[in-house]
Amino acid sequence: MSEICDCKRIKQRNENEQKLLINRLNRIAGQVRGIKRMVEDNSYCTDIITQVLAVNAALNAFNKELLGSHIKSCVAEDIRLGKNETVDELVTLLQRLMK
Repeated sequence: MSEICDCKRIKQRNENEQKLLINRLNRIAGQVRGIKRMVEDNSYCTDIITQVLAVNAALNAFNKELLGSHIKSCVAEDIRLGKNETVDELVTLLQRLMK
């Protein structure tokens, strides 16, 4: 039986970083709502797919921004503290992102 960790890891973001990430997510949510409307309005398939590709690109850009911040802050700090398991976690995350 695996052990369950009830610890919650958090990341304190400065106000500017948080605002930028939230703004990106709000734009993406708006794009997804637009795709839903397109389906409801029986829009042409390739037009919908084009919008889905735009959402995928926006999510990838969000991931790049968040990952860069994670490496520069959390990973770098953990390496300085000798927490090498963070590097293993990063490698696993990168493998998942590259699928």
